[in-house]
Amino acid sequence: MKKVTAAIIEKDGKVLIAQRPKNDKLSLKWEFPGGKVENDETPQECLVREIKEELNLSIKISGYFMKNVYYYETGGIELMSYFAEITDGELELNAHEAVEWVEKSKLKQFDFAPADIKILNCFLHDFQN
Repeated sequence: MKKVTAAIIEKDGKVLIAQRPKNDKLSLKWEFPGGKVENDETPQECLVREIKEELNLSIKISGYFMKNVYYYETGGIELMSYFAEITDGELELNAHEAVEWVEKSKLKQFDFAPADIKILNCFLHDFQN
């Protein structure tokens, strides 16, 4: 099972989401940005590296949120999500089709990748309570 990370980054009441590229197996689906954990790193190290590589942003992880295990036709993933804050950098698109800062109340309007949906729903539930 692949270990994958995702960052929930909030700023000024909005959440950063990223759209997967057109040529991706989850073409144009939205997600919380992150990526696959490599053998020699922790999930937290992975998340810091992936956000820097893909978005040119330095982040500080502020806490663990939750894990979701999801099975695609190609195999299972363990998606670990963390809250993070941007500490430095100018946003660049190095791996995604687009990024958006979205109000929490509008996140459900986006077509999220299946593995991210449970995390999205739990995040919104926690936000409302």
